[in-house]
Amino acid sequence: MHRRVSMGDVAAAAGVSAQTVSRVVNASARVDPDTRRRVEEAMASLGYQVNRTARALRTGRFHTIGVVVATLATVGNSRMLEGVAGSASARGYGLTVVKLSDRAAIDDAFAHLQEQGVDGAIVVNEATAIARGSEAPHGMKIVAVDSPLPAPFATVQSDHAGGAAAATSHLLSRGHARVHHLAGPETSFAAAERQRGWVEALADAGVARPEVARGDWSAASGYAAGAAWATDPAVTAVFAANDQMALGLIRALSEAGRSVGSDVHVIGFDDVADAAEFLPPLTTVRQDFDALGEAAVEALVASIDGADPQHVVLPTRLIRRASA
Repeated sequence: MHRRVSMGDVAAAAGVSAQTVSRVVNASARVDPDTRRRVEEAMASLGYQVNRTARALRTGRFHTIGVVVATLATVGNSRMLEGVAGSASARGYGLTVVKLSDRAAIDDAFAHLQEQGVDGAIVVNEATAIARGSEAPHGMKIVAVDSPLPAPFATVQSDHAGGAAAATSHLLSRGHARVHHLAGPETSFAAAERQRGWVEALADAGVARPEVARGDWSAASGYAAGAAWATDPAVTAVFAANDQMALGLIRALSEAGRSVGSDVHVIGFDDVADAAEFLPPLTTVRQDFDALGEAAVEALVASIDGADPQHVVLPTRLIRRASA
């Protein structure tokens, strides 16, 4: 039987003290970056594994973050989870993910995370509306990604309304008399904020607001809206609340003989990895999911350390391509 690699083994290999190894393991900021790198390389080389239970008993911290999510089927949620996972790992935190089975399951999700031993939880997108009506277990710190204020916990969001207003204003600047909107689900905070930005941009320009079409974030729902709009000559500009719906919309318009990027302009939201490969390449609003994940983890760690809840809004940016 092989002997378990100890902190002393790592310290000897890295040429540092066992106390320095302990600081690296516990994600202490009081470690020189070059020293941290040497220790981490020694840990990887020797196959050192952190005994999280022993560390939790010693420090009162599990160094594990919970994530509560309603669905992983949307690009936004999966990208958000990827950003959180990368940021948590860089800080030495593990990750436990709980997917809600229904709207009544939030209390069960929090209870499960508490049983698993987490220091706090990040509640993502659609799940935040459910979490607002629930009580987290005593002592569990919460950060909500996309949640209306005021909130009793820390919040992080992109500037959805600002990005939507920029997209709408850009379409108006192209000479369109009106801008139609393909909105996301009514239960989504992000969808509501993007719709608000569209409304405000139209109001600022003194332009009448067309009736909203609503999708469910999927390309199929975008296709359905596009099929309904395809024969309406008044539809010359569309702001879609996400790139997937824009993709379906573009297909439906193209199949009906409408030239997207010429006689009709389309803008999406998110700037997914393949947005530049759409036909035509999609003009869209970029939100930085990696930065969102970093901000959510940073806000949660600050709350765990005793700081007051932070409320962070990250900027968005219009990316101009051939569709508008």
